[in-house]
Amino acid sequence: MNSEEYIEVSIFPEPFSEEAAEIIEAALADLPYDAFVIGDNCLKAYIPKDLYDARMLKVVLEGMEWRTTFRAVLIPPANWNAAWESRFTPISVGRSVTVKSPQHKGLPRSRFNITLLPQMAFGTGHHQTTYMMMESMLEHEDAIRGHAVLDMGCGTGVLAILAAKMGASHVWGIDIDAVAARSAYDNVAINRLRRKVETYCGDASLLQMGKYDVILANIHRNIILQDLPTYVRSLRKGGLLLLSGFFDTDAAAILQGAQVQGLINYGQKESTAEDGSCWCCLAFQKPV
Repeated sequence: MNSEEYIEVSIFPEPFSEEAAEIIEAALADLPYDAFVIGDNCLKAYIPKDLYDARMLKVVLEGMEWRTTFRAVLIPPANWNAAWESRFTPISVGRSVTVKSPQHKGLPRSRFNITLLPQMAFGTGHHQTTYMMMESMLEHEDAIRGHAVLDMGCGTGVLAILAAKMGASHVWGIDIDAVAARSAYDNVAINRLRRKVETYCGDASLLQMGKYDVILANIHRNIILQDLPTYVRSLRKGGLLLLSGFFDTDAAAILQGAQVQGLINYGQKESTAEDGSCWCCLAFQKPV
């Protein structure tokens, strides 16, 4: 986001739940919203004033399974990046990974140090799903080092950057959101990894660009289930698939879908957020 005028749209599904908010967010992926924030009783979506179309929004929301209302207000210009940076605190994953912004100075160095520019895209490492994905990547370092890695739904590019720093031979990052794809491109540059990491804006159809030894997908459950056959076709035999972005209650459906595709369950992680919601991360291997 920059200093232009934005519309803040508050969307109220009844009854409210984080799962409902995330499904609505996924449904709005084709509309030009720059950022989403899940609040206590609503999903807040941000869009440049000139791109806001209440009729299109209403069409999308009418297709939801919940009764859904919304309220739109104009918010004044602001330095969104400065606001984001002021809220972004550095994080550490064990003693191996540090994720920080350029303003953070004098931090102890880890094995893998990642700098993220202050832009509003998902994936700073603070969310349980991103954190668990990084933990899982560290546990499977041998599968990543020297191999081709694809990060589907890359957001800020933090997982793609970590894979490159872990020694992947080459990394591709894909996100359907143009703001996220640009954020990933900029973050790859600031981490001096342009020769090793390519970023693209698009959906899972772009996976046909090649074959991969490792696929990372930190995305909504419905998208994972929809694109799972594409992931499997694009994964080399013996390859690793790491999935997160969903609640523990969604794990059974994903495990079943993976079994249908012939994948072998390789491990499971869970992490509980402050609001009591429990998130999940699953690892699979494609049979040799």
